[in-house]
Amino acid sequence: MFDFTDRDLKEEHDIRIIGAPFDGTVSFRPGARFGPAAIRDASDGVETYSPYLDADLETVHYADAGDLELPMGNTEAVLAIIRETVDECLNDDVIPFLLGGEHLVTLPAVEAVFEKYPELVVVQLDAHADQRDDYLGIELSHACVMRRVSELVGDENIRQLGIRSGTQREYELMKGFGTLTTFRDDDLDEMVAWIGDRPVYLTIDLDVFDPACFPGTGTPEPGGIDWWTFNRFIKAMMECDIVALDAVELAPQLDTSGCSSVLAAKAVREMLLAVSPIA
Repeated sequence: MFDFTDRDLKEEHDIRIIGAPFDGTVSFRPGARFGPAAIRDASDGVETYSPYLDADLETVHYADAGDLELPMGNTEAVLAIIRETVDECLNDDVIPFLLGGEHLVTLPAVEAVFEKYPELVVVQLDAHADQRDDYLGIELSHACVMRRVSELVGDENIRQLGIRSGTQREYELMKGFGTLTTFRDDDLDEMVAWIGDRPVYLTIDLDVFDPACFPGTGTPEPGGIDWWTFNRFIKAMMECDIVALDAVELAPQLDTSGCSSVLAAKAVREMLLAVSPIA
């Protein structure tokens, strides 16, 4: 079994877990602010060993910085705090790993990482395109996060997998810039080749999973992936230079069984193993 809270910043580490419990711009059902705590709680019942990756967290040097204290009523202040915290990780030469929280927490993290790695590419797993120019007049919304990221790093430097919901305009953008790809083996191989030796920011909105196995999210969408598809993706990404990552949009109170939190914790385990220099 493993428990994030057993790993503190006093230990030497390569990866730093940071909780970003914010859901101030969610468009449907709130509750993602409770995601980081639920992932930590569920992690205590998950083995350290991944049979699919044949790797063990006992070999990974990671630490848990705990949850950030975020002013829920001030989105811009929240983003500034996250940006500063990710900057600290990069200055300490450790990989930042955000636990959301809603998907907007990705934006300040990408901003910080892009400043250090100007050739950054972003790989997004998600049910939703998140490519809106604004949502109800608000540009800083979780429904717009990838549009803001695209404006920063360039649409040509993004790949999106699992998307199955969006406006007509969003699909026109994604098709026009060729950001959409799939989990087919050939497409994964092509994506890894496209990434090459460039640094990667990996953002995983957990609603990419089908609600049949992951109902605990604010905006569930039918037709998502299963656990084994996720594992194939992670195994392919082990060839890449992942310099920062996040897992977002678990709303644990929406799944009273607790299964969504367990799946999220196992996904985080696989991600830690994939990004670790030891893996």
